[in-house]
Amino acid sequence: MGHAFELTKDIELAATPEQVWEAIATGPGIDSWFMGRSEVNPGEGSRTRHDMAGFVSEATVTGWEPGKRFAYRGDAGPDGTFMAIEYLIEGREQGSTTLRLVQSGVLGDNWETEYEAMKVGWDMYLGTLAAYVAHFAGRTGAPVTAFRPQAGTPDEVWAAVARALGITGPVTEGAPVRFTVDGLPPVEGVVDLAGLPTYLGVRTDDALYRFLHSGTDRGNALVLGHHLFGRQQDPERTGPAWQNWVAALPIG
Repeated sequence: MGHAFELTKDIELAATPEQVWEAIATGPGIDSWFMGRSEVNPGEGSRTRHDMAGFVSEATVTGWEPGKRFAYRGDAGPDGTFMAIEYLIEGREQGSTTLRLVQSGVLGDNWETEYEAMKVGWDMYLGTLAAYVAHFAGRTGAPVTAFRPQAGTPDEVWAAVARALGITGPVTEGAPVRFTVDGLPPVEGVVDLAGLPTYLGVRTDDALYRFLHSGTDRGNALVLGHHLFGRQQDPERTGPAWQNWVAALPIG
């Protein structure tokens, strides 16, 4: 039996309403902070498409007010489950913006686990959006995704990730990060999101790196969702390199 839900998140962004609109209501903008690849056709009644590692979901745009409101509703599944998203944009003084996210719909039998995962996951995604508009506004990020199912418990995974990233002290925002991935240039940056035991983010001069643990109830998967802004970044080469990295990461 389906379970209706509604989830609301608010965030202050160091960007204008126009910049925020470009980030949330265009395919290239969404690709720069959210996982997978997205396509958005403008106008109410048009269609959107999101591809996450071959899993494709489509939706209909239900609200289109540039600079103010963007909303869409996903196609319902055979069991009646569906997701709807609404973004409300409000300009503030000195060029900042308040963004309200409202996600609603109907979840399946395992709704409690799904709801908790969405609630925490949005903290990471909105934190990534904030980093994108603050540090990479006007640029388009190339998304790179990699997975390792059944990677290990949260404690095991985060200990391994911290070692691999060269983090020697507590995993806190501002901690320095230095590491290498075979076949790619060395990476040097700082932790900019510290949401353990669920997620960890690293920001460099030309990328946002995101590491997400799915949780024990969702298979103990380690998911990487990076956004590359450097001109020399090639997702066709970078994607396999990161997949090899996560597959070879010594855990436990």
